[in-house]
Amino acid sequence: MEQTRYDVVVIGGGAAGLSGAMALARSRRSVLVVDSGEPRNAPAAHMQNYLGRDGTPPAEMLAIGRAEIARYGAEVITAKAESAVREPGGFRVRTADGRELSARRLLVTTGLVDELPDIPGLAERWGRDVAHCPYCHGWELRDKRIGVLATSPLSPLQAQMWRQITPNLLLLLGDQPAPSAEQAEELAAREIPVVAGAVAGVEVTDDRMTGVRLASGDVVALDALVAGPRFTARSRVLESLGLKPVDMEMHGHVMGSRIPSDEAGATTVPGVWVAGNVTNLAATVAVAAAGGQTAAGAINMDLIAEDTREAVAGYRERIATMFTRDAWEERYRGKPAIWSGNPNPQLVAEAEGLAPGRVLDVGCGEGADAVWLARRGWRVTAVDISAVALERAAGHAAEAGVADRVSFRAMDLLRETVAPAAYDMVSSHFMHLPAQARQKLYAQLAGAVAPGGTLLIVGHHPKDLAAGVGRMHFPEMLFTAEELAADLDPAAWETVAVETRARAARGPEGQDLTVHDAVLVAKRR
Repeated sequence: MEQTRYDVVVIGGGAAGLSGAMALARSRRSVLVVDSGEPRNAPAAHMQNYLGRDGTPPAEMLAIGRAEIARYGAEVITAKAESAVREPGGFRVRTADGRELSARRLLVTTGLVDELPDIPGLAERWGRDVAHCPYCHGWELRDKRIGVLATSPLSPLQAQMWRQITPNLLLLLGDQPAPSAEQAEELAAREIPVVAGAVAGVEVTDDRMTGVRLASGDVVALDALVAGPRFTARSRVLESLGLKPVDMEMHGHVMGSRIPSDEAGATTVPGVWVAGNVTNLAATVAVAAAGGQTAAGAINMDLIAEDTREAVAGYRERIATMFTRDAWEERYRGKPAIWSGNPNPQLVAEAEGLAPGRVLDVGCGEGADAVWLARRGWRVTAVDISAVALERAAGHAAEAGVADRVSFRAMDLLRETVAPAAYDMVSSHFMHLPAQARQKLYAQLAGAVAPGGTLLIVGHHPKDLAAGVGRMHFPEMLFTAEELAADLDPAAWETVAVETRARAARGPEGQDLTVHDAVLVAKRR
């Protein structure tokens, strides 16, 4: 086991459990299957009526299934799950050997127990020449001498089903009442004899059934016996979560107990699904596998909904906190340097030909733009929300010998204002905010430009989100130059450039990338 908490713990490693684990693991969910190694069909030599696996020994099918789910990262342990309790964010499963397993969701596929009639020798032949399902074992017993042991009012109907398999069929009445007149007529019409008297034992010679012995001492020659068991769901773990089994009826007769669920396997306990015989007593192996896959799909959708809720909450929390002074201080303290130390390329492109004057460097960070501007004769006012960034920027200015041309100021421009019409250029690069806050900030920055001065705003273009260039994914904070230009009064501003500019960059893993800058250059009239 490589971890202790999983998206899904599957309890029960039969067809339903492995099928569910397959679908979940292929959806890249972390999955652990807990299996006690007690498959219901273990006595059977072969598994029938499963397209593509017909005739496969049950143990071989389970081994194949385990190998398949392992290819997708699912894990399997051999253990008996004893109970489960709810814990924050999911469930904790306890096993008989003392392990505790944590899961966001549970898929329980523990199957059922066949409670057989108490007849000496019968249980030892179960799954061989004692059967109950014509779809599972009928073909293999075709044309043999078969006795249907009456165990419920449905036994005459069961005899009719097996009449399709063999003409050599009889109904052993046992302690059940005689068939009704209508049933007797149907049995006679299908040439199915009715044998009265309780069955006292199974006759076996050379490991082969030869008949059944009645309480009278008579022996009825048979090759196989059909015995309908009572089906009891293995519900111990589910009951520990408050889920109680209910009776399952067929034609008014209680066939056994099951854990109720909806069509997708969801129980009344949120986060717990069931599949296979624990909820569907009549499910064959193929039907159980289908139920496991159906439940897995529902579980995955439920996890997707939870993942989305948590992501939205985290997204909102990041937006609410990422622009605070504390958040920026923490970011800068986390590394000795955040930025490259080079001036922003669009600043270089636009300011190279401008006459130096007074410039406001907004969000100056570690000072690369401020130093570049000061070296070219500009008088720089560099503002940032982070004291750590400003301290680094002041150090870089001193190293460059331009400290006397740069004034560094700590400002939160979402709460503080700059002097109006005071600068020959206002330069802002990659100041990404929610739309309303961005519009308010950029209006203030535009107001700080003196008549004849230049407004330069550069940001990450929204198209880079789809290109996978490592941007933080905040779509509403990205903008185009056209959006910014639309907020400027044409009577007061002449737009010099409203462009999307491509440039080469390095990705987070050192790969070559092309990124796109939204560039607005405007001159105040």
